[in-house]
Amino acid sequence: MPEPIRVRGSVVVPDAELVWRFSRSSGPGGQHVNTSDTQVELRYDLAASNALPQVWKERALERLAGRLVDGGVLVVRASEHRSQWRNREVAAARLASLLGEATAPPPKVRRATKPSRGMVERRLQDKRRRSELKQGRGRPSAY
Repeated sequence: MPEPIRVRGSVVVPDAELVWRFSRSSGPGGQHVNTSDTQVELRYDLAASNALPQVWKERALERLAGRLVDGGVLVVRASEHRSQWRNREVAAARLASLLGEATAPPPKVRRATKPSRGMVERRLQDKRRRSELKQGRGRPSAY
C-alpha cells in the first residue's frame, strides 16, 4: 500500500502488523470475476499490536469487542470494486476509520444547568402572547 494506515494524529499502523488475504469476489465484473481474486480481507491483531498507545488500545478493544474475532483480531472485507487495488484502498480506509472512531476520547459529560430567571420569564411571556393570539381567532361572541 502506498499510504500507511493512519489512526489519529501521528499514530500509524505498520504494514508488518497487517495480514492481507485475497479471494474471488461475487460482485460486478462478469466472467472476469471467475478468474481473479478481487475480494480483499484485511486482518489486524489489535490485541497483540504495539502501534497504539496502551490507553487507546484498551479503549478500542472495549468498543470493538463485538467485531473482534479470535481473541482480538479485527477483520475488514471489501469487494465493491472490480479491481483488487481499489478494494485494498477501501479496506484500508475502513480499518483507519474504525480505529479512529474506536480510539477517540469519550465525549465530555454534560452537566445539567438551570435556565436563568430572565429566560424562564421570556418563555412564559411568549406562551401568554401566543395563547392570546390563538384565543382571538375564535368566533366573535354574540352580544
